[in-house]
Amino acid sequence: MQGTNIILVLVVLTNLKLLGSSRVGSSIRVVAAQGVVLGLLPILAHAHEISWRYAGLAVGTVALKGIVFPWFLFRAVREAEVAREIEPFVGYVASLLAGVSILAVSFWMCTRLPMPEAIASAWLAPVAIFSIFAGLFLIVSRKRAVSQVLGFLVLENGVYTFGVGVAPQASLLVEAGVLLDVFVAVFVMGITIFHINREFDHIDTDRLSSLKD
Repeated sequence: MQGTNIILVLVVLTNLKLLGSSRVGSSIRVVAAQGVVLGLLPILAHAHEISWRYAGLAVGTVALKGIVFPWFLFRAVREAEVAREIEPFVGYVASLLAGVSILAVSFWMCTRLPMPEAIASAWLAPVAIFSIFAGLFLIVSRKRAVSQVLGFLVLENGVYTFGVGVAPQASLLVEAGVLLDVFVAVFVMGITIFHINREFDHIDTDRLSSLKD
């Protein structure tokens, strides 16, 4: 349980780092590090029943979240020549304060929810819910398409955390299917970012809303 709690603390810290960071490259590295850390979760959360199922899920998660997704995003950022998130809808200090508030609300919510007795850690569900809401917050509060993709990945990391820790009875096929869906989504988003930048010389989504037919 101690190893699981360390992973969950790291997930919280990386989420807060993303909420307060303006550098796109640094944010991609943080999301990659979060993916690698979460890759260890299936093994540590179910150390009493280690199997090839959990080992395969861990390897696939590290490969996709820690290597493949960041590679696609770095390539999109390099093609689009993006370095920073400029003038987000919500400032970075306010984003950090919102993140802390979301974390507190997540812990409060989970005191009201019935949880399985065999859950690996009491922190697991609150951290998962915090990641989901933090990802949603990044999606709606940032202007750069790349930052919104990172928010989508953080949201998916929350779903993954909840599924692996709270619902381990889910089949490996379902878990692998979720990772495959995310892989396709990030691949398509990377291509979209490249084409948006090529056609409009920027990837600020709020500026696209001013286009007229």
